[in-house]
Amino acid sequence: MTDATTPVTAPDPVHAGGGAVASPLAAASEAGAAMLRAGGNAIDAAIATAAALCVAYPSMVHLGGDLVALVRTPDGAIRCVNATGTAPQGQTRERLVERHGDALPLRGIDTITVPGAVRGWEALAAFGGRVAWADRLAPAERMAREGVPLAPAIARGIERGRPMLEQDAGFREVFLSGSEPARVGRPLVQAALADTLARIAANGADEFYSGAVARRWVAGLEALGSAISTYDAAAYAPDVVDPLSAQHGDRTIHTSPPNTQGYSLLRAMRAVADAAWPDPLGRDAGALVDAFLASNDVRAALLGDPRFGAPDGAALLAATAPDRDADLDRHADGDTVGVAVASADGTAVSLIQSLYYGFGSGILEPSTGVIFQNRGASFSLDPASPNVVAPGKRPRHTLMPVLVTRADDVEYVSSCMGGQGQPQIHAEVLLRAFAGASPAEAVAAPRFIAGADGDDDGRSVSVEADLDRLARDAIAAAGHPLVEVPARNDGHGHAHLVRVDPDGFTAGTDPRADGAAIVV
Repeated sequence: MTDATTPVTAPDPVHAGGGAVASPLAAASEAGAAMLRAGGNAIDAAIATAAALCVAYPSMVHLGGDLVALVRTPDGAIRCVNATGTAPQGQTRERLVERHGDALPLRGIDTITVPGAVRGWEALAAFGGRVAWADRLAPAERMAREGVPLAPAIARGIERGRPMLEQDAGFREVFLSGSEPARVGRPLVQAALADTLARIAANGADEFYSGAVARRWVAGLEALGSAISTYDAAAYAPDVVDPLSAQHGDRTIHTSPPNTQGYSLLRAMRAVADAAWPDPLGRDAGALVDAFLASNDVRAALLGDPRFGAPDGAALLAATAPDRDADLDRHADGDTVGVAVASADGTAVSLIQSLYYGFGSGILEPSTGVIFQNRGASFSLDPASPNVVAPGKRPRHTLMPVLVTRADDVEYVSSCMGGQGQPQIHAEVLLRAFAGASPAEAVAAPRFIAGADGDDDGRSVSVEADLDRLARDAIAAAGHPLVEVPARNDGHGHAHLVRVDPDGFTAGTDPRADGAAIVV
């Protein structure tokens, strides 16, 4: 059984070696590090880490979810892989209104969009990985077949989600043992998932979208009322596009364009630079919160799929924040994983992969062992919204990878989870790093998140208990109610940061997670 609970390195490892990988689970980081030791690069390590997380962090990520990644190749080019899923051809607004009335469900069969993650791995590999496809997936298959100890975050997730998981036969079989509480360290064996991974390893991503595995999961979902067909699965393809980028002093910050919320980070960092706030995480924290909330308002009113007429990244960067909109994203944490990897050949990958809510739709298809996301809950039923559901359309998305370059060289690889709070977490981590904090210090520092989950109007600010008094007072003075949560709160996201140094790499992983930062 693979150990997934004990970190394999101390914080902030530094070494002039072949690369660095940071993720929210130690065993997954080790799977990525093994690729680097075998002569692979950041692409190989990112895929291996993401696949391992699907096995060992299944409340947050799985094969039935989405992926967005930035990849920087040795020639200096940066591209974005948008493998967010689409609504099936049979999923229309009229169908959903007939089935659910005026409000979309948050869970269940109609929240499942075509999953993009496995095609995303394939698109990422095309940028020049060095290790064989099957070798990248081998650690994940082994973990699923032999079992992996239940990580603390997953044990907590099972107990929080138990009433929902008990309603699904697939989840009951794999994750629940009668009424016995989930026990940290209990072996989690996923035989059907291991078989699925083995078939994908042997036959490539096509197996998941048009092979026997695809036919199984599509049939399993159709039996529950899904509109996804074998045509939808076979036709799915990610978009590979330019990143959305902006200058910040002598650095350039790169992130993902719409349908994702990457623009929100760039708006916040622009506000910091334009206003020249001397202390945006202290005495000027109230003004930074105002910038975050303005971007939240833009997201609620304007973010959608540009292929269907929604504003592009440039328009969202230039948009004036509209009046408050009732269609807010209140799920502040988001069950997602971030992977940050850089290698000595000049390749770097920031990868974000997700099921959206904890255990996604609440459906595990038993013949394949695959858990499916509930990202379709992000659509709107308002016909006037740019985010209204339509066949083939991508919903607005929280996933947003980040790279920072300086003089055309990669300086930072940043990744995090955190739902609607992701741009805020990236901003706070990067501002601390730019001010001189090490990666470990930057990701561990106390955080605040504007637009607290469950807040009626999205104006309150969730603050960790150890956030310093200066920042608290500044936020309160700006008129924002404070909601205190425990220090190093899991709901404030898991952030991971790799810094590329002249003589090697420095990496840090979030103590809010169960992860490791490994430099090889």
